[in-house]
Amino acid sequence: MLELILPTAVACAESFADVPESTLLPEELEALGTALHEGRRREFTTVRHCARRALADIGVPPVPVLPGERGAPVWPHGVVGSMTHSAGYRAAAVALDDHARAVGIDAEPHAALPGRTLGAVTRPEERERLAALAADFPQVHWDRLLFCAKEAVYKAWFPMTRRRLGFRDASVTFDPAGGTFRAAVVEGAGEEPPAPLVYEGRWAAAPHLLLAAVVVPAGPAAVRNRPDHATPPTS
Repeated sequence: MLELILPTAVACAESFADVPESTLLPEELEALGTALHEGRRREFTTVRHCARRALADIGVPPVPVLPGERGAPVWPHGVVGSMTHSAGYRAAAVALDDHARAVGIDAEPHAALPGRTLGAVTRPEERERLAALAADFPQVHWDRLLFCAKEAVYKAWFPMTRRRLGFRDASVTFDPAGGTFRAAVVEGAGEEPPAPLVYEGRWAAAPHLLLAAVVVPAGPAAVRNRPDHATPPTS
């Protein structure tokens, strides 16, 4: 499902079932520790299993994927990527950094946002657009999809900037027919940001799952530091 909303230069792997902790590398087992509850341990384990499957598709051998600043995954030199997990779903997406500057993916249950969450994560103009979408396309929980899209944008934004991006710091517009969205970072998110202020993404909806993905293309000034062992995708 995830590959349908990603460009061919981005490799991905997803799983609807968890794998045993024995698939973790020693460094990951150490990072996992013993404090996390069982569900979180399964998420941690399976999403890293997905990450190594995706890395293999771009020519990168098995490496530990450890949590870094603010929990963001630390990828091998020359690789960008993102991971996500939701109820019954885990996924990872990676690319060589001369194909993409950043990747952000997110998965959410296809259900309405709980309680008063909508007001906390949206801007006034977004709530107007969501109301119109809900009236015209009631089969999609647009409020949760907006949350999903903003999470994907943040996962692309943070590795480039090392700056916080609040939910109200971006305004999202959906194209329901094309399966795309546009997120504009609003003024006040930081002066002279070292990252784009507009993000183009794609989304997908299944009966029980929502997905959103953002890929920031590598520009002419991107650092081309592909690992010696990696080869570009052929598809």
